[in-house]
Amino acid sequence: MDRTIYRELKATPSVWMAAILLLAFIGAAGLSVLTIEHHGHIITGMNNQIVWGLPHVFAIFLIVAASGALNVASIASVFGKKAYKPMSRFSALLSIALLLGGLAVLVLDLGRPDRLLIAMTTYNFTSIFAWNMLLYNGFFVIVGVYIAVQMIKGLSPKVVKTAGIAAFVWRLALTTGTGSIFGWLVARPGYDAAIMAPLFIAMSFAFGLAAFLLITLTLFKMSDRNFGDVLLKRMGSLMGVFVGAVLYFTAVQHLTNIYATEHAGVERFFLLEGGVYTTLFWLVQVILGGLIPMALVFLRPSRTSTIWASILVIIGGFAQLYIIIIGGQAYPLDIFPGYEVLEGFNEGVINAYTPSLYELALGLGGVAVALFVAGIGAKILRVLPTNLSDANVPDDS
Repeated sequence: MDRTIYRELKATPSVWMAAILLLAFIGAAGLSVLTIEHHGHIITGMNNQIVWGLPHVFAIFLIVAASGALNVASIASVFGKKAYKPMSRFSALLSIALLLGGLAVLVLDLGRPDRLLIAMTTYNFTSIFAWNMLLYNGFFVIVGVYIAVQMIKGLSPKVVKTAGIAAFVWRLALTTGTGSIFGWLVARPGYDAAIMAPLFIAMSFAFGLAAFLLITLTLFKMSDRNFGDVLLKRMGSLMGVFVGAVLYFTAVQHLTNIYATEHAGVERFFLLEGGVYTTLFWLVQVILGGLIPMALVFLRPSRTSTIWASILVIIGGFAQLYIIIIGGQAYPLDIFPGYEVLEGFNEGVINAYTPSLYELALGLGGVAVALFVAGIGAKILRVLPTNLSDANVPDDS
């Protein structure tokens, strides 16, 4: 096999077209933000019961996928799998880009983005949100250093591995913090579960690897670089394992809630009587985003199967987060456990929510920001290998 050579992404016509398309989505998101800031959130589908809408689904997906996109680099540096090493640089870069896109959506959706500086400098350490601010900022620094040590010639492999271990541990902490945002909200029956943390870690593995495969294959296609079938199918099988882990933790979560009497109502809502949420759970999350991708990569492994499985995993991931974030708010709060509220505001009512185009534009804008940053990084930095053909990838299985 030849020595791995890294080259910047060339500005081909297809690259220019992709950049223009992404800038159009970013511009549409900017217009949506200005419109919402002017008129208020009343023009969106959000209300005083469902305060985290579709933009939060996009934001959390990007944040979770950012952690998972670092999988490839971690497998190479931490676990010593040489076949993944040529992709380590771009894996780290993509993780930073995805996190940046997700945080951009959060900041612009919550309102008063000018107050971000206060949130970054004034911390309430009794809040999980403050903890996550530290985790997000630390992720940028640690992964940025990780990219640098990989690109500096002459450094000891021990230095790269140390940086890789630090990034690996930090991304696990970051995903645990993101999952704990929901797991520690005990007032909402749809959230209150300690298993949210390992569930989000499993989700990050699956969603991040699926996003990495699709984005990397697209960049290789636009720059006429070769990505071998053997390595692709191998990564597809790994993604199938991660999807199986997501299904496992999801099953444990719901079985545990069914066993606990206090959560019987919300489980009946999610699994049987939730309307759109029940449909999304069984048809999109479990079947389309779980069972079918596993069948594709395990029963009929091929290049096409892996690509389609990656697409379906991302679709299922959005559905799963939509159910968790919005479905968890749609189910009524249990403010006085053990008591019946005879008079109150919106007590015991399933909260309605219909996403608006403004929210969709903002969410897609966050995705476009992540992809645009990843593309700019690949254009400026030598992070993409020129050849990942089967003959140029070591077999260390």
